[in-house]
Amino acid sequence: MSGAIRIATRRSRLALWQAEHVAARIAALHPGLVVSLVPIVTEGDRILDRSLAVVGGKGLFIKELEQAMQEGVADLAVHSMKDLPGHLPPGFTIAAALERGDPRDAFVSALHPSLAALPRGARVGTSSPRRECQLRHRRPDLEIVVMRGNVDTRLGKLDRGDCEATVLAAAGLERLGLEARICARLSPQEMLPAVGQGVVGIECRADRTDVLELVRSLEHAATRLALDAERAFSAGLGASCRSPIAAHATLEGGALRLAGLVGSADGGTIFADEISGPATKAARLGGDLAARLVAAGAGRLL
Repeated sequence: MSGAIRIATRRSRLALWQAEHVAARIAALHPGLVVSLVPIVTEGDRILDRSLAVVGGKGLFIKELEQAMQEGVADLAVHSMKDLPGHLPPGFTIAAALERGDPRDAFVSALHPSLAALPRGARVGTSSPRRECQLRHRRPDLEIVVMRGNVDTRLGKLDRGDCEATVLAAAGLERLGLEARICARLSPQEMLPAVGQGVVGIECRADRTDVLELVRSLEHAATRLALDAERAFSAGLGASCRSPIAAHATLEGGALRLAGLVGSADGGTIFADEISGPATKAARLGGDLAARLVAAGAGRLL
């Protein structure tokens, strides 16, 4: 490895926190290595008036970061793994998955303590098809309003009264020091999380063996197994951000349990199931669960 490493990152406060966290970890492991950030505004960050499901999906958050790596402007990129589509472009790989934070969703409101306490017709802001599907399924009386933007932007809209509540990733709020805004953490039984939620991942070109070796020690084995199962589930569905899907893997000893969900946009139809098996077969379990849901009829929703 040369004497410098450049990390591509989105410009949001949460993305910068994640990139700075990885930069600090790398610098601590490799004294003398100069680590710098390459902040980039992605198309997903620029388009804030429409749902990602309408404008092109999760790839809008990573396209420019991958282009920077392809062109040699950056050596690696740091992501919230929930922002990555099920398939990476050819030539790219997930070099390391850091230990997972809280994978749950958080209910946030200045007026009400929980999702169950929301009055009929209350407005809940979200731009996530996964959250909208599950919210509508549990509470069809609620009004779902589109709320795009970074964490601070969404909280600002909530505080201005654009809606009575919102749902955000608990890990992101914790990383930004905003844990006090959490009214309730939604269990996976209440709201199944996004694939990779709570995981910070490092992406690089597959041919950059120097980068792969550099970040190898940041890999958290249990997190990688859970992530492999969840991403294999997503990939097996051929799903993108346009599809309301969710998955959450947990490990106990050498066993892995994976819960998965595919739903309709209006929450009226949901296919949910779970699978268990050896953690060493994580990716196969994810693919098997996807096939099981498709066989049950979920394919028509994708």
